Amino acid sequence: MSIRVLVADDQELVRTGLSMILNAQPGIEVVGLAADGAEAVRMALDLRPDVCLFDIRMPEMDGIEATRRLAGPDVEDPLAIVIITTFDLDEYVHGALKAGAKGFLLKDAGPELLMQAIHAAANGDALIAPKVTARLLEAFAKSADNVPPAQPSWPLTEREEQVLITVARGRTNGEIAEELFISLSTVKTHVASLMMKLETRNRVELAIWAYETGRMS
Repeated sequence: MSIRVLVADDQELVRTGLSMILNAQPGIEVVGLAADGAEAVRMALDLRPDVCLFDIRMPEMDGIEATRRLAGPDVEDPLAIVIITTFDLDEYVHGALKAGAKGFLLKDAGPELLMQAIHAAANGDALIAPKVTARLLEAFAKSADNVPPAQPSWPLTEREEQVLITVARGRTNGEIAEELFISLSTVKTHVASLMMKLETRNRVELAIWAYETGRMS
């Protein structure tokens, strides 16, 4: 089955370019193109794509609000949203991560990384461009309110700490398995345990927690 993707960007050239790149890949089908956030939300609710690829700065409704409406904490059946933007220090990205985005890419990331992010999101995984992971999450941690990060319900094991660090570096499950010399199923078990202990909804929130607690400083 093809991965069905909805693309939302206010620049026609960007929409067309992304659509051409994605449709040229085996197993990926662009099912809709939206020119603003409000249209993107309407189309997403109607089409229920496997992955939504959203720009942040769009008219009518920005990518943050669109993400919140489709993947926020109160959404019963959230969609997988990948944010794509021009600016690696765009302050709006912080809000998008909190709103439930499963991935973050720069528009110059290139087709290979774009494909990785689409596949990761479709598989319930997440990918943050390695080029911006450290800068973005570090900036987020510094700009956050002076509220102590939540403590885990149970202490993290040594292996969970190792997995947490690799997640914060933007690694996929497959890359973590290779790096730590463990099986893919073991990685998934550790990630699920981390989410339960830290009461997070996704890998992005795990990465944010790692930065907030100084594990990535």
